[in-house]
Amino acid sequence: MKPDDSGGQQRNVLGGILGACSETPMTGFFRDGCCNTSDEDFGSHTICVVATAGFLAFSKTSGNDLSTPRPEFGFSGLQPGDRWCLCAARWREALLAGKAPQVVLNATNEAALLVVSLDDLKAHAIDLN
Repeated sequence: MKPDDSGGQQRNVLGGILGACSETPMTGFFRDGCCNTSDEDFGSHTICVVATAGFLAFSKTSGNDLSTPRPEFGFSGLQPGDRWCLCAARWREALLAGKAPQVVLNATNEAALLVVSLDDLKAHAIDLN
């Protein structure tokens, strides 16, 4: 994991150490498998989602095609069931459209809370007991 500015590991929205989102496909702003962020990450790629067909179609029609392979960027395209570090604003946009994908809270960076509420994330969580 990339350290945050204080030298420690980044934290998830539940206050714990940020967990891995996906290595297959490799995700994250830093392509390290985690939804780590920094000041360079203007899109705030901080929400670990589980892609659905409905979300992928919504995202494509909204100008963010995540399903089409882009081999020139080493991107094979997402399939339903894939986990991905999604931009917080894109997740919020999908939420408002009724197309928000499920969320892995343990792998969602606390920085996402600057854009979306914990209650909304919890309502879409797959890892709440």
